[in-house]
Amino acid sequence: MLDRNSDPKKRTRLAGKRERARAVPKSNGIRSFLNVDPEQQFEIVRGLASPVRVRILRLLRRRGPLNVNQISEALGLPQSTIATNIQILEESELIDTEIGRARKGQQKICAARFDEIVIRLDGEETSRQKDIIEVEMPVGLYTSYNVSAPCGLCSTKGIMGVLDVPDLFLDPCRVQAALIWFGRGHVEYKFPNNAKVLNANVEALEFALELSSEVPGTNADWPSDISLWVNEVKVGTWTSPGDYGDRRGVHTPRWWKLEGSQYGALTQWHISPKGTYMGAKKLSSVTLAQLRLAEHHSIRLRVGIDDDAAHPGGVNIFGRGFGNHNHDILMRLHLK
Repeated sequence: MLDRNSDPKKRTRLAGKRERARAVPKSNGIRSFLNVDPEQQFEIVRGLASPVRVRILRLLRRRGPLNVNQISEALGLPQSTIATNIQILEESELIDTEIGRARKGQQKICAARFDEIVIRLDGEETSRQKDIIEVEMPVGLYTSYNVSAPCGLCSTKGIMGVLDVPDLFLDPCRVQAALIWFGRGHVEYKFPNNAKVLNANVEALEFALELSSEVPGTNADWPSDISLWVNEVKVGTWTSPGDYGDRRGVHTPRWWKLEGSQYGALTQWHISPKGTYMGAKKLSSVTLAQLRLAEHHSIRLRVGIDDDAAHPGGVNIFGRGFGNHNHDILMRLHLK
């Protein structure tokens, strides 16, 4: 586990251009969807308008992050052709890329962002997205905590302070954290309740976090029951399969040793009047009404390990600059 250098302020915006749809579980994590309005997201349509680029996306989806040379060899195409199409896929935001070291100089490592892309012709998604407020909270900007070793914080530049000392979670520099981890306990974040400011009713609440279990080193078979609480109400528990270190995370800094946690699963928690879900799976019967959002100026999110968890295998929380998904903790308010 290890750190980041990012703007500590909350990043709030209307989710207008692009939104990942609700996730559906797959073998090692969560499927990522993209709904596209072809009128407003023409660059994405352009990115898909090539058999070569579609083959590249399918290859990356199937085999994971690859560099340009590896893509060229796998598809039997010239490197110049691959490089040109990779640039278009970058501009379309259909792939994530990072520069890494190679035997000679540097190499560009590419990873697909989505499992499934839907071109919408009904115009429904555009109108719905106008009623979505999204807030991105830095993983280090927790307002309270209670953690036990093994624990630590890390920025994109290096490890912050001394490992396995819970008191260091109070350090003001924690706002720069891009990865935090602990064995037991929790961290809590306070999100602004913008629906109350707008005097609007909420029909659904979502959180998106990249999570994994926590074990010294890594272990793909290390289950951990990770729970979320909203306004002190436990909304559900997800069992992380393990702590992943089989390959470097797409955004994990090169200085971070491969022996450390590399990436997690993008978990999306959806709380509605019908209950709490992760994709098609119902996690609990906790409904939106039980959170009493209209009574609070903030929405408090707690992430941690319950005291009576059957698999208390710790937790890694990946933020911007670490793992496979280059964002911090996302909260989405779906307004009526």
